[in-house]
Amino acid sequence: MSEWTDAIVGERMTVDNEFNDRVMGSRFSSQEWGLIMTATEFEIEDSEDPEAARIVADTSNLPAIMPELENVRSQVAAMGGGGGARDGSGAPGSGGGGGGIVDSIKGALGLGGGGGGGGPSDEELEAAERLVQEYAEELQAHLEEVGKWEQVRVAYQE
Repeated sequence: MSEWTDAIVGERMTVDNEFNDRVMGSRFSSQEWGLIMTATEFEIEDSEDPEAARIVADTSNLPAIMPELENVRSQVAAMGGGGGARDGSGAPGSGGGGGGIVDSIKGALGLGGGGGGGGPSDEELEAAERLVQEYAEELQAHLEEVGKWEQVRVAYQE
């Protein structure tokens, strides 16, 4: 089934570039988005019906990688990047890193934590799922626009 996705690598790169603005406006950094995308697979739902067929994101692996997002944020903060989640809430403390390198090392050793936080929330998982599905819709729209959707839909069935 991965042959159909291999056939559209160039189209995905185009959509990735176009979708970058949406990622930048989201709560996720580009590094986090990359991690989210590696855990996502795409399928074509109702592939036998040309009118109903659509690309959907299989996000069943996302919960397993969501805690890793915190590690990405810790690494960025430890390197002085400071930019973690960009949801505007400012929730994880107004002072910035709150430990920075020490917290990164603890996290890498599996000793991180402390109360309250514990990793990404259900809200963050839902935001990732929504963004990935928007990407799937954008990918399908692009394939339709360049006249490759029917070919991809048929290839998925084989």
